[in-house]
Amino acid sequence: MNDTRVEAAGCVLWRRSSSGGIELALVYRPKWSDWSWPKGKLKKGETAREAAVREVAEETGHACRLGPALPTARYVDHTGRDKQVRYWAAESTAGAFVPNDEVSELLWLPPDEARRRLTHERDRELVSAALAATGLDRRAET
Repeated sequence: MNDTRVEAAGCVLWRRSSSGGIELALVYRPKWSDWSWPKGKLKKGETAREAAVREVAEETGHACRLGPALPTARYVDHTGRDKQVRYWAAESTAGAFVPNDEVSELLWLPPDEARRRLTHERDRELVSAALAATGLDRRAET
């Protein structure tokens, strides 16, 4: 086991739908064949908050406003290293998705659909946490 812990950050990105409900942004990463939240490794000298905002911009084309911190995900990555991903709930403030090297699709889905589409259980657990932390659980169309 490699003793180097991978530090990463990301967001559960949300917006209000035209019907007044809530939609969450999921990204499809062809390299891993998975649906996930926008996230990525911290760059040297970068804080987790800065990395989370940068990763949302790079992977979704959206600017965002960070909200409450969410539970941190801890797991072993594909190379056997411990990985820690700090998450925030974040509201999309503007932007448009353009497919890129890391992400080929972006979907905006109601919370229950997002929970079903996410590939990893650790990501699914963040749906309820994000809705509760932001108070959106009282308004979400699920």
